[in-house]
Amino acid sequence: MADIFEKIKGKLIVSCQALPEEPLHSPFIMGRMAFAAMLGGAGGIRANSVEDIREIKKMVKLPIIGIIKREYDGSNVYITPTLVEINDLYLEGVDIIALDATKRVRPDGRTIDEVFPMIREKYRDQIFMADCSTYEEAINAHNLGFDCVGTTLSGYTEYTKGKSQPDFEMISKLTKEMEIPVIAEGGIWCPEDLKKVFDLGAYTAVVGSAITRPMEITRKFLNAIQ
Repeated sequence: MADIFEKIKGKLIVSCQALPEEPLHSPFIMGRMAFAAMLGGAGGIRANSVEDIREIKKMVKLPIIGIIKREYDGSNVYITPTLVEINDLYLEGVDIIALDATKRVRPDGRTIDEVFPMIREKYRDQIFMADCSTYEEAINAHNLGFDCVGTTLSGYTEYTKGKSQPDFEMISKLTKEMEIPVIAEGGIWCPEDLKKVFDLGAYTAVVGSAITRPMEITRKFLNAIQ
């Protein structure tokens, strides 16, 4: 575990993801995207789905944060939401499994407080990252036994909508109080944002859309002139 964290400390993790409705949705493309990120100096990759992760592992030898995004009726939790997705990622052998650690009710009707102790017990040798939306959720995740916490979902839960991103305030508070790595993620759109989260004490940072989603990048440029 210490070895993986040492490899990503102070590095940039690039999120290589494309949802089914996006033009770049393809394991082949995500593999090449990860390879390009590695050539650019990335220290790790965050990826969605076993298919994409498998292809990425053929192309790069970098630590991988793995997730499976899957929607279930009756719940807004979609990042590695159930034990099914966790087990799939575990069997694939990703370095870090990230999952929603918000206070929201999960597809099985339980909360993270109820389900994570069982996950921790079953997968003792696995590193787990908590995707959180608030400071309180991150503290709770730490207490539950997560190995690292991320600001991934700040602004994406019903009760944090409208929060400015990146969530510098949350990052700053957590890095002052946490003994485990704090991973800055969400809304890092420019090099200046990245520098600031590291200046605030982030252990590492994940950048996705600003690097690997050309459709969103195009829209952002167009919004500036419309």
